Amino acid sequence: MTVDIAVIPAAGRGTRMRPATRVVPKALLTVVDRPTIQYAVEEAARAGAKEAILIVDLEVGHLVHQHFVNSGPLPGLEHIKIRPVVQEEPLGLGHAVLEAERMVAHRPFMCILADDIVRPGLDVLPDLIGAASDGSSVVCIQEMTPEVIVSKGAVIPTSELVDGVMSIGGAIEKPDESSIPSLYGVLGRYVFQPEIFEHLATLEPGRAGEIQLTDAMNQLGMEGKLKGVVTDQEFLDVGNPLGLLRASMVLGNHQFGEFSAIAREELGLG
Repeated sequence: MTVDIAVIPAAGRGTRMRPATRVVPKALLTVVDRPTIQYAVEEAARAGAKEAILIVDLEVGHLVHQHFVNSGPLPGLEHIKIRPVVQEEPLGLGHAVLEAERMVAHRPFMCILADDIVRPGLDVLPDLIGAASDGSSVVCIQEMTPEVIVSKGAVIPTSELVDGVMSIGGAIEKPDESSIPSLYGVLGRYVFQPEIFEHLATLEPGRAGEIQLTDAMNQLGMEGKLKGVVTDQEFLDVGNPLGLLRASMVLGNHQFGEFSAIAREELGLG
């Protein structure tokens, strides 16, 4: 199965990163030598994407697009087309993905949340694409603690884990402690069939009054059209100041060589 288009929501204003994001889009905050959004586009390209749709906000989204087109294409991204789509109102992640419907048309697509960076070479998207070859939509999941999963989306498994893949009967966004359906939580990597748009278009606002992507996934699960691929890879959360700092250290170490043993111990890098 070939998936050659990626949708990357990048319209968030980054309130947890203020005052840095008062003018600079969260997607352009730098990790080592490049903005967070570039890691997402590079990951999509490694997985075979020829086109990346960036969902940007009305006020400063043009800056995100300019990063990729000013002075010519970036090294390694010469063969991927960058197409911005403006989300005029911040109505939720599900709404942001729905904004890409016209450009995606009737194709399966990757969806990458740029707040979570994977280490280059430890990509999960190829496994998701493989699991989607039967026409299912697929989400990346990981076993989490109850304390963590209440801030994520939790899935409802309906099969045993076979070769790292399970069937999913539904999903709940940020479940209460008393209603956690499993300890398998959703990470920010997906491969969706285009039918996800039909569900997103008819959703009522969910948690926090927003159109939740998890609610559309829940409908796919109830229809028997959703799978989960389990990973043990660490995703680097750059949506908060401490996570951004740690990601800079981890990826800087990956790119530029070993830190001293003392620095590595202090930062918990192993």
